[in-house]
Amino acid sequence: MLQISEEVLDVFDLSKYKTTAGGYLRLIPAVRNCKKALFADCRLTETHCEVVAAALKSNPSHLAQLDLSKNYDLKDSGVKRLSAGLRSSNCRLKTLRLECCSLSETSCAHLVSALNFNPSYLRELDLSDNCKLHDSGLEKLCCFLQSPFCRLETLRLKDCSLSQAGCVFLVASLKANPSHLRELDLGYNNLQDSGVKELCAALENQHSRMETLRLCWCSLSEISCSSLASAVESNPSHLTELDLSENNLADADVKQLLKLVESPNYKLEMLRSVLVSTADVLYQRPDVKHNEAKWMSSI
Repeated sequence: MLQISEEVLDVFDLSKYKTTAGGYLRLIPAVRNCKKALFADCRLTETHCEVVAAALKSNPSHLAQLDLSKNYDLKDSGVKRLSAGLRSSNCRLKTLRLECCSLSETSCAHLVSALNFNPSYLRELDLSDNCKLHDSGLEKLCCFLQSPFCRLETLRLKDCSLSQAGCVFLVASLKANPSHLRELDLGYNNLQDSGVKELCAALENQHSRMETLRLCWCSLSEISCSSLASAVESNPSHLTELDLSENNLADADVKQLLKLVESPNYKLEMLRSVLVSTADVLYQRPDVKHNEAKWMSSI
């Protein structure tokens, strides 16, 4: 019934159907006729990716949002098959989530190869919790980010085994194409102060439009707070939200940043930090109305 219906579904949530792996395989072709496909945690494999790729190739292709997160058996082979659809001129995908899919740098190579054929539609890419990605995977991904045709606005790379070296690649690409990325999540990576120092070079770029930066659990100290404060002061017009939680910071460490939150001369309106006292603190500018629920859910 789903496959033969002429109605284009706004949302197709596969998790609502309690069935076997074979049942999912029979249901997935309905993805051809929907705008938003939610396939997270549905035990999908590379075989299912081939069906999704066919939907991305179809003319017309309605699919704009695709969530394949927490399908641990997807792996690089699944992304390779999916990439065949991403490179199609019919593909209009804006959001792709591949969180926790057992991916490595090989998947980044497949994605970049495909997206370089059709780069202008994708706005959000989530590769979080793929600990085999490493800096080498980010280096490959940066070949897409620095393309003048790339329009990516949100990039999530939480817990991808990144280090300072990954930040160097990222900053180089953001300097080449700085004006589109609005949200960057690098939490749970061992960036340390040296990595954040590299990132600040991108924030200081006058063409940067970064609004949200998440650096929770990145082994940071007061040095990173000073670097970030200096970057915001030199380019105050865009960064509004900064997450430094789980970095064992003290009140004195975030003092410079807190002054920027309190000042109406800067856009920085939210600062999250878990202090050494284990208190979770969310600093907010009192004169600005915030969607705190949205901020919390994104963390």
